[in-house]
Parts: sequence; C-alpha cells; structure tokens
Amino acid sequence: MASTQTLIELIKSELRSAGISYADLARELDLSESSIKRMFASGGEMPLSRLDEICRVLHCDFAELTAKLAQPATERLELTLEQERAVVADPKLLLVAICCLSQWSFEQIIAAYRVTEAETTAALVQLDRLGVIELRPGNRYKLRLAKTFRWHAQGPVMQFFREDVVQDYFSGGFDGDGELLMLVHGQLGRPMARELAVRLQRVAEDFARQHMAEQKLPDEEKHGFTLVLGLRHWLFERFRYLQR
Repeated sequence: MASTQTLIELIKSELRSAGISYADLARELDLSESSIKRMFASGGEMPLSRLDEICRVLHCDFAELTAKLAQPATERLELTLEQERAVVADPKLLLVAICCLSQWSFEQIIAAYRVTEAETTAALVQLDRLGVIELRPGNRYKLRLAKTFRWHAQGPVMQFFREDVVQDYFSGGFDGDGELLMLVHGQLGRPMARELAVRLQRVAEDFARQHMAEQKLPDEEKHGFTLVLGLRHWLFERFRYLQR
C-alpha cells in the first residue's frame, strides 16, 4: 500500500497541474496558507476530511486519486510525426499547445490571446486526443509530456520554427533586462561536446523548473521569456567557399 507521504506528493502534483497554489487552496478550505504548508510538509498530518475537501477543489473523488498511485508513469518523451503535423497545422491549436507546455491555465490563455472559450476548449480536447494533455473537468489538465520532452529535430514543429520563428526571434535586440545573446565558436573533442550538450540540457530543465516555481507570482510580476539552446558542428554557409 502506498505511504501517506506518497499520497501527499501525488496531491501536490495534482495541485500544480491544476494551477492551484497553496494560497488558492487555503482560500477554498477557509484556512491560512501556513496551515496548508504545514499539512503538506514532510511529516505533516492530513485528516481524511481534508482529503475529501481537497478532492472537491480538484474536481475528483478520493477513489480516482488513490487509483493514480497504482498507475505507471506514461509521460511521453516525444510525439509521433503525425501528431506533430496535427499540432502545427492549426495556428490556434499550436498556440494552445505552447501555452499548455508552459502550464498556463484556461483562464490565462483566453485573457492573453484572442481565442474564444469555445475555441480554447476545442483545442484542449484535441490535445487530449493527441496525448499531449490529460483533460480534466473545468478545463483543467495535466501534461502527459516528460520534462525532457523534445520535438523531432527534423519534424514539422521544428521546421515551422526554422521557417517562421527564427528570424522573428533573432531580430530582437537582446538588450532588455534579463536578456542575453551570445555566439561562441570553438573546437572541441567529441567527448567534451557530448558533455557540454548534457550541461545545456540541464540548463533547459532548470529553466522549466524555475518557470513552474514562478507560477505563484502575480501575473503582473511575470514576463514571458524564451530560451533557445543550440550546439552543432557547423560552418557558416557564406564561408564554405573559403574552406580548404
């Protein structure tokens, strides 16, 4: 049988997926935020009555929650090429997919973009069918993609990025607060290049973790940043004719 702490960790994960902060939960349960934090702390106590109340906030029942403890992890490392084509074929679907990857709530999406509630709901339903998210009541969702998820390097989404996004992205000045653009060229042995690629992957994972941690900030204190990492054996096309 799963331990109490394992169940608590599952509830914390469900709250994060639903975009519900400790402060939100405190308001729903008419408790102080510090009481919620103590309840979720290691060694904290959570009465069954509180579990029922939290399930109500999550729009699920206790049986659903405990059943998930026995489910194996099904997070995807990548989509099929057909799934990627479906995502990139519809601009509004692609927009909602990117918002979901950033763990935006339904309300945040329709507040930030000119998409109707019906259009956003339809996009979430399609993303559920494609295996990108697990759609839940109230247009809440859980990502079904692993933290190390990557689009296919030569797939439809990255092709769209190269053709339609790269020029727009790199046309910026990169001179704003917190912005940076560096171009570094050098010669490395293959083992060091592989090690550096692993380090860069960790930077991307750190960015994703920090993004999740910052979700508790008020909307007016959050700003959209996009991190692009690349490392390849490459010579600028205009220099090729000079190569011996």
